[in-house]
Amino acid sequence: MLKDIPWGVLPLVAGLFVLVEALENTGATQALALTLEDFARGSAALAAWASGVVLAVGCNVVNNLPAGLIAGRVIEIAKAPEHVRAAVLIGVDLGPNLSVTGSLATILWLSALRRDGHNVSAAAFLKLGMVVMPPALVLAIAGAFAFK
Repeated sequence: MLKDIPWGVLPLVAGLFVLVEALENTGATQALALTLEDFARGSAALAAWASGVVLAVGCNVVNNLPAGLIAGRVIEIAKAPEHVRAAVLIGVDLGPNLSVTGSLATILWLSALRRDGHNVSAAAFLKLGMVVMPPALVLAIAGAFAFK
C-alpha cells in the first residue's frame, strides 16, 4: 500500500498550507476581507458574481485548497451577505474543474490514472474544462440568487 502513495504530492500540500499561513501573517487576508466588505456594501450582487468568478479562476492558479482556506477566512472576517458566501463556495467547488492544477483531488486522481496506464493530458483536461466549468459556474451562481 505504501508504494502506491503519491509521495511527491506531500511537499505540494505542505507548501499550500505554508502559503495560506503566510497570507494570514502578512495581513493580506485582512486586506482582502476589507475589500470584500466595501465591495459588498456597494453592490452585494456584483460582489457575489466577482467573488465566485475570481475564486473559480484563482483556484486554477493557486489550487483550491489554499484558495478555499483563504476565502473561508476572508468571508468570516468580512461578514459577507449569504449570496456572496454561496458564490464563494461555488467558485471554490466548481472552479477547479477548469484545469489539472485547480484541485488536489484532480492531481491525485490523475496520478492514480497514470499509474494504471491511462493518460489524460493537461491540454485534454483544459479543453473539456473550458466547455464544462464556465456554464456550470454561471448557472450555479445565478441559482444562488434564486434561493437567497
